[in-house]
Amino acid sequence: MTISSKRTMLRAAGLAALVASTVLVGCSKKEEPKPAAQAPAPAPAAAPAPAPEPLKAAWVYVGPVGDAGWTFAHDLGRKAVEAEFGDKVKTSFVEKVPEGADAERVIRDLAQQGNKIIFATSFGYMEPMLKVAKDFPDVKFEHATGYKTAENMRVYDARFYQDAYVAGMIAGKMTKTNTLGFVASFPIPEVLRNINAYTLGAQAVNPKIKTKVVWVNTWFDPPKESEAAQSLINGGADVLLQNTDSTAVLQTAEKNGKFAFGWDSDMSAFAPKAHLASAIVNWGPYYVKSIKETMDGSWKTGVTRWGMKEGQNDLVSVAAGIPDDVKAKAMEVKEAIKAGTFEPFTGPIVDNAGKERLAKDMKADDEFKGKIDFYVKGVEGKIPSGK
Repeated sequence: MTISSKRTMLRAAGLAALVASTVLVGCSKKEEPKPAAQAPAPAPAAAPAPAPEPLKAAWVYVGPVGDAGWTFAHDLGRKAVEAEFGDKVKTSFVEKVPEGADAERVIRDLAQQGNKIIFATSFGYMEPMLKVAKDFPDVKFEHATGYKTAENMRVYDARFYQDAYVAGMIAGKMTKTNTLGFVASFPIPEVLRNINAYTLGAQAVNPKIKTKVVWVNTWFDPPKESEAAQSLINGGADVLLQNTDSTAVLQTAEKNGKFAFGWDSDMSAFAPKAHLASAIVNWGPYYVKSIKETMDGSWKTGVTRWGMKEGQNDLVSVAAGIPDDVKAKAMEVKEAIKAGTFEPFTGPIVDNAGKERLAKDMKADDEFKGKIDFYVKGVEGKIPSGK
């Protein structure tokens, strides 16, 4: 055998061994498992929708919130809104705002701050609010005790004269001098209604009644109110009522051993010996209604006047010392007013100059009561002109 033949045989043998080795390795190798299919990544969670911005509502007050009367009562109404709507509403207020140019500035500033509804709580704010309302058509404006409206401005009021009439019935029986006193703020229909109703209620149980009035030309000024009350007492009045906002009249009556009533809120704690009852107003239900209407888009302009029937006005904390028969008669009339079966301004009504203003058995409507510019028979003096 030649060397070349040997090389050929060795090369063939090596190749066969290599093939055999490869087959053995292939037979002994385990098949690797295929990787599991990956689940698709979850979509990112949607971001929560931002909470809606709270409705901004503002109040403009003529006096301090601590006056225990008019402004205090309105602020209780504002707090009722907060309690009802929680974080859906953001309220604010500005207190001790003079009527006039200052009021326009404050109301305009509140509108510019993004308030969507603004309540102006005094008669003298009417013209300033009307002016601002024209410049902010998307803001709702509400004016207490006025009579002018616009597409985005409405009026709300309370029937205080109902309270005053029932208070007068108690006063007419509790007086010893047959002379009542009234501390009055401004000669506007709202105040004149209350003076006249107080007198008519007293005359219904005591025809001898006469009423003296002192005008102070302010809503809140305790020293002035006290001075006016003292003047009435010095003039023979022994049961006092007021259309001002502090407790001064009631406290002055107590110092003099006379009687008086609380006004706007329950003032019984301030002069318990003098206090006969308190004529109150509850603004909360109306304010809650207005805010709801603003939120749901149902707010409309107009005039709303609520009273005893709607639970906005009442005579409360009637003194235990009042004789039972006097109390019973007053409460009977109060219930009749609430039921709508009795109207304090029912004819005949004659003014103190002898002119008939309302014929016998006629019941005054809101137009009549909104334009009262006279004293009824029994009220002494003349109404001052202007404010």
